[in-house]
Amino acid sequence: QVQLVESGGGLVQAGGSLRLSCAASGRARSSYRMAWFRQGPGKEREFVATISWNGDNKDYADSVKGRFTISRDNAKNMVYLQMNSLKPEDTAVYYCAARSSGPFGNYDYWGQGTQVTVSS
Repeated sequence: QVQLVESGGGLVQAGGSLRLSCAASGRARSSYRMAWFRQGPGKEREFVATISWNGDNKDYADSVKGRFTISRDNAKNMVYLQMNSLKPEDTAVYYCAARSSGPFGNYDYWGQGTQVTVSS
């Protein structure tokens, strides 16, 4: 079982940067694929970025590609989302999620979310 806790959300002006952190704990936590999702007001939850257990594979939603960077530090049991050139449409609750490594699987573990608000 994996426990996830996000932090680093807050208020930032458009064009600014913010770094989100996700602290993971639990058995075999380093073997999990990690991801960030977000849910804006009145919107469905959407995929943002994912990273493989060893960090060799990353993928991003088209809306954030080139602006956001996902990374992980397994020695510290941490996953990060560096967000640059933020836009008002990035405003959402951001969630950290985890699933077992492999080509298939559901994200079974979720953090509580952290609010990101981007002002114009």
